[in-house]
Amino acid sequence: MKILHIACLAGLLWLTGCATHGTSADATNTEGQPAPAPATAAQRGRSADLAKGPLQPITSAHAARGKVAALSAPADLWERIRRGFAMPDLQHELVQDREQWYATRPDYMQRMTERSSKYLFHIVEELERRGMPTELALLPYIESAFNPQAVSTAKAAGMWQFMPATGSYFDLKQNAFRDDRRDVLASTRAALDYLQKLYGMFGDWHLALAAYNWGEGSVGRAIARNQKAGLGTGYTDLTMPAETRMYVPKLQAVKNIVASPDAFRTELPLIENHPYFQTVDIPRDIDVALAAKLADVREEDFKALNPSLHRPVILAAGTPQILLPWDNAKIFERNLQAYTQGQYASWTVWTLPSTMSVAEVAQRVGMGEGDLRSINGIPPRMLVKAGSALVVPRSTTMRHDVAEQVADNGQIALLPETVTRRTTVRAGKRDSVASVAQRYRLSAANVADWNDTKAGAAFKLGQQIVLYLPVQTQIGRSAKATPATQNASKVARNTKQPAASKQKRGGTPSKVARR
Repeated sequence: MKILHIACLAGLLWLTGCATHGTSADATNTEGQPAPAPATAAQRGRSADLAKGPLQPITSAHAARGKVAALSAPADLWERIRRGFAMPDLQHELVQDREQWYATRPDYMQRMTERSSKYLFHIVEELERRGMPTELALLPYIESAFNPQAVSTAKAAGMWQFMPATGSYFDLKQNAFRDDRRDVLASTRAALDYLQKLYGMFGDWHLALAAYNWGEGSVGRAIARNQKAGLGTGYTDLTMPAETRMYVPKLQAVKNIVASPDAFRTELPLIENHPYFQTVDIPRDIDVALAAKLADVREEDFKALNPSLHRPVILAAGTPQILLPWDNAKIFERNLQAYTQGQYASWTVWTLPSTMSVAEVAQRVGMGEGDLRSINGIPPRMLVKAGSALVVPRSTTMRHDVAEQVADNGQIALLPETVTRRTTVRAGKRDSVASVAQRYRLSAANVADWNDTKAGAAFKLGQQIVLYLPVQTQIGRSAKATPATQNASKVARNTKQPAASKQKRGGTPSKVARR
């Protein structure tokens, strides 16, 4: 009876333990350690599946498919990349050709891999987070040699080489102050989004890469042509441009060199398996030079991590974070708090109320014309259109920063400067200021002003009329003749004088220059 009582008590205690185990947020095991979290529905489902039928031994093939994780962390980033290789290898003679090309250029490989050391950890992190093959971290070697300032002849920009329209589709801002196609974080996010989209379309990484280079429409049409002809639709089966034909072989060659550098007598520089940079918030507009100084980094190193910036000032409303080397982020934050030498930004943005010449703008904002052109990237012989957002000196009394609407969407629109020459024509019967202005597409007020008369006045037959007409050349190329210049030449021919003999360079009225 006593034995039965003890057994019942033990059973009751066991049931109590089963009822409470795993239900308390701070439950602990017998060793005082936190109890494991309850199994998820998916885990319970997998356990149930395993419980069905007799247990089977795990083979090496099963273990390989199960992605058994290594117990030790990768020694460096290269090893981490190797562990994440997941794309099928491309077997093709072009791969050997590219392997030879890279292997015989050790200096080029050294420069390229050293440049990548600033960005590679972040890319690998993002790939692993998305479950994507880590070979894709090597793609910027093929696209830009990991140069975020690279620009192709087709106007693709950044280390992932986004075209303007594709960049806009993937929310990469391109305005007067920054180009997110060059931004390390934004462009990497957009590139991986695009690659995932392409893989979803084609179900094959080689075809996805071909589409990244050639365009999804082009690859889709090439596949359709082969299907219609009864041909294969793999990467090596399609008819492609030479650049796309070499694209995946280049990546495969770099992958092979990274996998076995000794086999190619190549030495990869050490890249630690640790973040190179971290993000830092900026509370106010701040000069690029000052930000670099407060972070205690060289300005060129600062720009290498923040390559999207166009101008000498960072606008906090559009770029609220910057990247800094890991050890310099705290230095920047400490120095920023201690900075008491005035405002952070010596530049601001002025939105033009009307179309102006660069000389007019420079006079209005109090800076040299050459400096204004250089800072805002304005070429010679161009007018700046109304609504353009220009970086100009900021007064010491200005307290507000540039608004988000301007910082995020400001653009510079330019107009070829109209070069005019003083021309005289003879008045015909019943010619007036209004009729002459209409004939030459000019303002009646300007015609009246040039001839010292009123806008409603009439000219006498044969009277010399002074006009300022655009010349027939524009910047760097011959322009089509306008009706005004055609008429001027016709008048000159009718009076048996060369058009040039009746023209001499004179002052350009500002109203005409803005037309």
